[in-house]
Amino acid sequence: MNKNVRVSIVVPVYNEEEQLAACLAAMAAQTVQPYEVIVVDNNSSDQTATIAEQYPFVTLLHEHRQGVVYARDKGFNSVRGDIIGRIDADTVLSPTWIATIIEAFQDDTLAAVTGRVHYKDIAAARLVDRIDLFWRRRMARLLGREVALQGANMAIRRDVWLAIRKTVCHTAGLHEDFDLAIHANQCGYVVRYDERLEVDVLYRQAAYNFRDFARYSLTSPRTYAAHGLKSGRHMYEVVAFVLALYPAINMLHRGYDIRKGAFRLRTLLNPQLTTAPRVNPATFVE
Repeated sequence: MNKNVRVSIVVPVYNEEEQLAACLAAMAAQTVQPYEVIVVDNNSSDQTATIAEQYPFVTLLHEHRQGVVYARDKGFNSVRGDIIGRIDADTVLSPTWIATIIEAFQDDTLAAVTGRVHYKDIAAARLVDRIDLFWRRRMARLLGREVALQGANMAIRRDVWLAIRKTVCHTAGLHEDFDLAIHANQCGYVVRYDERLEVDVLYRQAAYNFRDFARYSLTSPRTYAAHGLKSGRHMYEVVAFVLALYPAINMLHRGYDIRKGAFRLRTLLNPQLTTAPRVNPATFVE
């Protein structure tokens, strides 16, 4: 196995002062250290940039065009490694995440890879994880070579990014990570789901009201439809499922005290104790 593969990690951030430290600490604890870590601040108004500067292994960049797609581009265009690992600020990597990426990319045909997630801010997390894993496996099987990437847990070869970067979309209303996978696939590259690649994330979209939750959920099949891909119809299964369960998902999230690691009525009745929803990355584009 070629262990000399250099993995650069890119983290686009916007007002993530509460999450970024845990994300960066997990990088420092990797069994194989990243070649470089690039945090791209997208006009944060809190202490996000200050926190990033406290970690000597972090290169902090700034992107003034508002939108995660622009912050992603800034980071991807700046890397020097062979593989670009892309995560979110609330992602906490498993200790062997980089080692797993290096192992996965021993397959020379692989262009990009994504994996599974564990939700850490919702009650009944084990059950939620099982359900989530069921749908990820099902979508990977149904979508086949058109499987989507998830920005919280993915990696792509740098040379593949350089080859497709002028083709990717910069349009509001699309999931930029799905769009990236679609363009890679349309250029003949292999995108794959590999559940050995595991991370912890927050289920912050569960804090949306129903209208915003539905809008966020429907962005997945709409991203495929915008590219003329009929395979995106399979995603309506997932959309229908999560929308039907929205009341339960929202309650389990709002009532979960992440500091106590338990569901509490006091937390349910006090929204200020719940993890705040993130800005929808599909709409936060100028």
